Amino acid sequence: MGMATEPQFHVLAVDDSLIDRKLIERLLKTSSYHVTAVDSGSKALEFLGLNEEEQIDSNLTSVSPPGDHHQDVEVNLIITDYCMPGMTGYDLLRKIKESKSLKDIPVVIMSSENVPSRINRCLEEGAEEFFLKPVQLSDVNKLKPHLMKGKAKEDEPSNKRKGMDEIHSPERTRTRYEGLEVVFD
Repeated sequence: MGMATEPQFHVLAVDDSLIDRKLIERLLKTSSYHVTAVDSGSKALEFLGLNEEEQIDSNLTSVSPPGDHHQDVEVNLIITDYCMPGMTGYDLLRKIKESKSLKDIPVVIMSSENVPSRINRCLEEGAEEFFLKPVQLSDVNKLKPHLMKGKAKEDEPSNKRKGMDEIHSPERTRTRYEGLEVVFD
């Protein structure tokens, strides 16, 4: 056993635009994240194994055998485009937050359109951040606290109250988005 190293976090990047997907992938890799990039919300759900989870709940069908790729890979954060054909980033966010097994994974939404009502809706539904495209390295640097928070939830799954106390502590600063104040519930 050598010296302890900082854990490498795995980010699932979802964007239907090849150029935007490659940009976010490069920025994340530059910041030493392991990245899986997919081009749609449905492929993201497939990678996460959520489609199969829904099948089990709805009609009790059998699922892929253990060892399928999504079961071996832990995703620490999902960053998704808002505007995508088929399933929007907002739809993906809702499915993740409604899932028992995935709800604690931090989700970040990105969009080229600065629409305050859209930003509010995503943040209210549980998104950690909302980035305007083109995403920059300074945006990617904002991901680390969310990754650490997600890691803490994994390490302490039985003590949810402690996490809520930290969120509502007076020392915690509130994040501001161009005049919008985000209040964590």
